[in-house]
Amino acid sequence: MQWDDLRFLVEIGRGGSLAAASRRLRVDQTTVARRLRALERRLGATLFERIEGRWIATAVGARVLERAQGIEESVAGIQRVAASGRGDVAGLVRVTSVASIAIDYLTPRLAPLYERHPALEIELIASNENLSISRREADIAIRLARPDSGDFLIRKLVDCGHALYESADPDAARRAEGCWVAYQDDLAHTPEMHWLERHREGGRIRFRSNSPHSLAGAIAGGVGRGILPCFVGDALPGLRRLGGREPLLERPLWMLSHREARRQAGVAAVAQWLLACFEADAAAFAGLRRAAVDSTRRVRPTRRGRAPA
Repeated sequence: MQWDDLRFLVEIGRGGSLAAASRRLRVDQTTVARRLRALERRLGATLFERIEGRWIATAVGARVLERAQGIEESVAGIQRVAASGRGDVAGLVRVTSVASIAIDYLTPRLAPLYERHPALEIELIASNENLSISRREADIAIRLARPDSGDFLIRKLVDCGHALYESADPDAARRAEGCWVAYQDDLAHTPEMHWLERHREGGRIRFRSNSPHSLAGAIAGGVGRGILPCFVGDALPGLRRLGGREPLLERPLWMLSHREARRQAGVAAVAQWLLACFEADAAAFAGLRRAAVDSTRRVRPTRRGRAPA
């Protein structure tokens, strides 16, 4: 049995469907199904059952899956050890974060990194999912939540301020009276959504998205008010920050990497570049780069009450 056979098992278990496994493995669903059936024949056991559209591991399959996941982490560890033997700053380094950071913030700042280290290859993975550092789905992760466990090197990058915004167009702002935009339910646990639930006082949520830039576009168009990261909201001329210069809340932004991965020259170089980028823009992330339009202005009341300044 080869590790390549077990990869299909692991990805079906991770995604719960052939479609999800096929996307991650970059093959078609027929190939995933065929490899699963071949593995089951080889082992003489049924590993997955399809229940209500989901592929659920059987009792035997769950035990096999646990062992296969351990092998996956061991393979990733071997790759990290081998890569750490290279002294040159070269090769592929994967960095993952939410789209507003990976695409909008980091991508325009890549040129100086390539000028210093032309043999580097960078893969920026824009995702709200916590991709695994241990399985080497990413070498460096930038996250708003500090992990409770894991063999990681963890470094605080900046404090990320969040503030309340409305459209800069007075007519659009009037249309948004009493209405809000918010993240989708899978992000309802975040501090900014907790703030919104405490302060919207019955105001209607008219639009949801998992993208800060989608929320910003809806706010600018007069769909509703919303809370955004200051580095997103302050940079858009179509928005007006409410409530003064200080952000409503702050969330630390963390950089994570595996201890063994940081021994790789390429990963270490990218980590230093990230630290320098965020250090240079710490004030913008904190929401202190410029004052709001009117620090004395209070947020106008919603239909059923008033949100605090």
